[in-house]
Amino acid sequence: MAKKVRDLRSALELLAELPGQLLETDVEVEPMAQLSGVYRYVGAGGTVKRPTKEGPAMIFHNVKGHPGASVAIGVLASRKRVAALLDCKPEELGKMLCRSVEKPVLPVMCQGDPACQQVVHRADEPDFDLYKLVPAPTNTPYDAGPYITLGMCYAAHPDTGAHDVTIHRLCIQGKDELSIFFTPGARHIGAMAERAEQLGRRLPISISIGVDPAIEIGSCFEPPTTPLGYDELSVAGALRGEPVELCRCLTVDELAIANAEYVIEGEVIPNVRIKEDQNSHTGFAMPEFPGYTGPASDQCWLIKVKAVTHRVNPIMQTCIGPSEEHVSMAGIPTEASIYGMVEKAMPGRLQNVYCCSAGGGKYMAVLQFKKSVASDEGRQRQAALLAFSAFSELKHIFLVDEDVDCFDMNDVLWAMNTRFQGDVDTITIPGVRCHPLDPSNDPDFSPSIRDHGIACKTIFDCTVPFDQKDRFVRARFMELDPSQWVKQGNEGKNS
Repeated sequence: MAKKVRDLRSALELLAELPGQLLETDVEVEPMAQLSGVYRYVGAGGTVKRPTKEGPAMIFHNVKGHPGASVAIGVLASRKRVAALLDCKPEELGKMLCRSVEKPVLPVMCQGDPACQQVVHRADEPDFDLYKLVPAPTNTPYDAGPYITLGMCYAAHPDTGAHDVTIHRLCIQGKDELSIFFTPGARHIGAMAERAEQLGRRLPISISIGVDPAIEIGSCFEPPTTPLGYDELSVAGALRGEPVELCRCLTVDELAIANAEYVIEGEVIPNVRIKEDQNSHTGFAMPEFPGYTGPASDQCWLIKVKAVTHRVNPIMQTCIGPSEEHVSMAGIPTEASIYGMVEKAMPGRLQNVYCCSAGGGKYMAVLQFKKSVASDEGRQRQAALLAFSAFSELKHIFLVDEDVDCFDMNDVLWAMNTRFQGDVDTITIPGVRCHPLDPSNDPDFSPSIRDHGIACKTIFDCTVPFDQKDRFVRARFMELDPSQWVKQGNEGKNS
């Protein structure tokens, strides 16, 4: 029977039972650049500069300057690992999340004392210092400062009281100050902060760190799949078949995730903007999912921290910005969003979706489409247009037939090489808003781009025309179970 996962600790216990999925070390590590530098070689993957690879998650138990605390990294940096943590087959993750969005289970208040408040530090205490209390690493020596990369930001809309949970870029700026970066128009908590500012109010916010991986995955859904007013914690509730438990914060009027390792309580301050690298002056923020280090923003909002609470011997959870972990958190919800929209429009035709590592989980999707009758010809391209509507930051779509494994990019490129002609199978849609972190989405790159963040969205139709399917039948091998010839664990050994 699989171990029941409901928080970070039970997730790590499950990974410890799976061969090759968790590595622990007691060797002292410096959180500034060194910790992420080590993991780059162990298991970062994604769009991280080579050499890197997909490998186990890792726990550092001896973090310099933070006695009693550990740092976990790469928990979700493998699709296989995510599948194990969500008790699902890797290829079914997108469909599973799609079902969970459609049948949400709302969070509830916990009964008894919440684990996240076992130890309490209030900002009015003389020795309060975020730098010492939170072992937040930097990814590189050039980062603006220590970043909280996996903080579940939770807040309520000032008008409606509706909650939302989102992951934002959070940088420690002082003993009781954090900067938070809101991508313009892309996140609901940003809209909440803007409305609070219009009303001249501070926005109470909690930041829960080290939580059930189902929460981290569910929090990455975006509109239109989860519109303003949809609490993404209910996705995690659906995935687990039981609600996420919340607790009331001690110093602000907000709720937090009760079994988190850390909770930072604070308020977003209206009419204040700060420069992200005001302490380091590097000009950079941190490495982002496209694989480049983003520029420091001078339009970050300010969070005034009121308290930090945590478990005894807490485990800080972090990730490398461009790693496979981002691909899992951003890509799998995107797959779910695309699958759900296309399935509603043309049931049974879209077989699966994969948002691959090369696109960081956001820029690129492979759609596996089945043409069953002559009138299905052309619908594969309609499905691609729907995918762009389901996720606006998507840039490139590859369409493949049902006999192509959409999760194997070698198979996808095989289809491109044998079932694609550039002059007839490339569909371009120029001048569409995409994502500001893609450095090629800029007028300096192409005169056809009118503003930074605009792109030419492109469809690569690598499907066989329906009336030519008989010409494109793959070599037919015998279907059998090879286990009697190749015993598990003996692959590669001489008999």
